Amino acid sequence: MKFTRRAAAAALALFMSTAATVAPAFGFEPAIVFDMGGRFDKSFNEGANNGAERFKKDTGTNFRWFEVTNEAQREQFLRRLASRNADIIVSVGFSMAPSVEKVAKEFPNVRFTLIDGKVDLPNVQSIEFAEHEGSYLVGVLAAMASKTGTVGFIGGMDIPLIRRFACGYEQGVKATNPKANVIANMAGSTPAAWADPTRGSELAKSQFDRGADVIFAAAGQTGMGVLQAASDAGKLSIGVDSNQNYLFPGKVLTSMVKRVDIAAYEAFKTAQDGTWKAGHRRLGLKEDGVGWAFDDNNKALITPAMKAAVDKATADIKSGARTVANYDDAKGCKY
Repeated sequence: MKFTRRAAAAALALFMSTAATVAPAFGFEPAIVFDMGGRFDKSFNEGANNGAERFKKDTGTNFRWFEVTNEAQREQFLRRLASRNADIIVSVGFSMAPSVEKVAKEFPNVRFTLIDGKVDLPNVQSIEFAEHEGSYLVGVLAAMASKTGTVGFIGGMDIPLIRRFACGYEQGVKATNPKANVIANMAGSTPAAWADPTRGSELAKSQFDRGADVIFAAAGQTGMGVLQAASDAGKLSIGVDSNQNYLFPGKVLTSMVKRVDIAAYEAFKTAQDGTWKAGHRRLGLKEDGVGWAFDDNNKALITPAMKAAVDKATADIKSGARTVANYDDAKGCKY
């Protein structure tokens, strides 16, 4: 019986490994590596997956994929795909940067697109986002929706990237209501901070107790706990990265979206058609790289005045009439 169970487990593991790396039958061979949190995290990774799936639907070209579940796998999966001559490898998340840099040097003929990080190599395309601009917009909405004058922010891992979200959000809130109070907490200082919904729920409840009635969560799966706690308490939450309005219809004020789907799709498509270019790009409001989600799930929460205000802020930022200060590692959030 023990041998049978072990054999079955081994067979299942082999099947899952093979299923996760099925290559296209011929021709162009794209690949994508999702970071911790999983392919279907309802947030950042899932956004990239949506782009890859759209490419597959549009072109009929399958893609290989891996999900990272521990730190060592980033480099391991990238090297495995590169050694199998993938034409383009999309790497999802800032944590992938060191591994992309190392493996890209070893395989100079393989193209890499790094989403949310930067590596300066001739075979690497780095795509980052102006999170502070999109966060400004949801800050405007949070300030206008709040009845208490106190709003919250809950980040995942305490890193500069998440500080950029918080910085833009605070500016949007304060520009709309200078007297508003913004409470901010980070879930932790290690990668585990991205995958702890219980911690997210606890932080949200603490902020509610301090008067917050709208909370913006930029925390990966930890943010799911924030959205759930807000729904349970009859408060409002703000989602992140992907459109999360549908998760709790009528309870998610909006979502600050990063068009990771477009980044993944265009990486595959340009690599296929020969127009892919290495280098660095930062996608903000002007490039439609960030924004806010407005759909049937939250339209009852957004008044005409709120929409007018956020539309004006969007236009002003795009034109340069309004500048949103970004978080600086040395200076912090200065505006």
